Amino acid sequence: MKARRLLLVDDEPGIRTSLSAVLEDEGYSVVAVADGEAGLAQLETESFDCVLLDVWLPGMDGMEVLNRIQERLGDERPAVVMISGHGNIETALRATRMGAFDFIEKPLTIDKVLLVVKNAIAQRRMALELDRLGAGGPEHYPIVGESVPMKALRQQLGLMAVTNGRVLIYGESGTGKELVAHAIHAMSLRAKEAFVEVNCAAIPDDLIESELFGHLKGSFAGAHEDKTGKLRKADGGTLFLDEVGDMSLKTQAKVLRALDEQRFAPLGASESIKVDARVVAATNKNLEEEIERGNFREDLFYRLNVIPFHVPPLRDRREDIGLLAEHFMNEFTSAYGRKRKEFSLEAMKMLEDYYWPGNVRELRNLIERIVIMNPQIRIDARHIPINPSRRSVFDTEMPQFSSLQEVREAAEREYITKKLEEARGNISRAAELLGLERSHLYKKMKALGIPTTIKE
Repeated sequence: MKARRLLLVDDEPGIRTSLSAVLEDEGYSVVAVADGEAGLAQLETESFDCVLLDVWLPGMDGMEVLNRIQERLGDERPAVVMISGHGNIETALRATRMGAFDFIEKPLTIDKVLLVVKNAIAQRRMALELDRLGAGGPEHYPIVGESVPMKALRQQLGLMAVTNGRVLIYGESGTGKELVAHAIHAMSLRAKEAFVEVNCAAIPDDLIESELFGHLKGSFAGAHEDKTGKLRKADGGTLFLDEVGDMSLKTQAKVLRALDEQRFAPLGASESIKVDARVVAATNKNLEEEIERGNFREDLFYRLNVIPFHVPPLRDRREDIGLLAEHFMNEFTSAYGRKRKEFSLEAMKMLEDYYWPGNVRELRNLIERIVIMNPQIRIDARHIPINPSRRSVFDTEMPQFSSLQEVREAAEREYITKKLEEARGNISRAAELLGLERSHLYKKMKALGIPTTIKE
């Protein structure tokens, strides 16, 4: 097998020597240079799978080198991993926005470097393979948005999609959990295999076991022929358990056993079947609360919650509303053969001010309705069929909340978000406005799902 080629750009001779030796021992072919100009010269004449690029370099710094790699090399560019002895959240976020795969800090640990390099190369290889085969990839499941939480979400996807770790996606209804699940599969090493979805909330309780595990003819009343279960169909690929919190305790026990043993028996069968399926689950419920109520098995929760993933509600990323509206406008004008429409400033402000209890799904449905029902090119505020006064959690209908705790959390989330806006993202200033210790506010933001990578 051809050795993967790495380019190491670092001005410290000791790091170039020691890191090159370690990587070569792991089977990589390494070229090491001391500055950005030499690194770019290598990239102009040779092909590399990954670049380890120091941020602080003499002359042209690493961020400028990263920018030139992105501009010059196009789709064939290598994966770039930034390294720095003076890292901070702002620098890391800037690097990932510019296209870096990951950001690691000095002093470097060998295990961390090897893991990041392996994942970076695997993601790049899969992206190139999908493009070559035309089999569909992440571009078919675009994660639209330039807000901090969405950029962080895309970075998370890049890190974990290439693994086989089980994923549990949290988020309110309509936030796009299914889209994220599809993107995980499309970016994974299983992308050529099946993506099989089971909506645990839509299938009647007495049928979900048959749907998941299949059955033999005559195994129960109405079983007139053999049925292949979704778990077997997902062998080698990905099984997506949507709204897993609605699964019955009886079915949860069988799913737990199948995950532990990587095998199961269809209903009515005496012999079990071995499968290899990556499980991605999603829920709009707080599963830890469901465990306390006795509605969800704690042991299954820990099997599924290997990599937790939070998809933020649309109201927590309002800066993405305009991008999403334009994305859906392009989608539906193309689908229905209509001329592209333009939003007035007042119309866009109305969209941005609305609370969006139905999240991205509600916005998508609204844009589709506008495309179908409005013949004019310019869309003004009067053409937006929403109540502009519905801007607060307290203006929404109470049935969206299933408990007093959810009402309290929603109120706290909105109030803290407003204070952060007043403080222009400065957490210390927001803590003063709220009368809280900074550390207390930070913990509260994490608990409520409010992005914590905000300007200090």
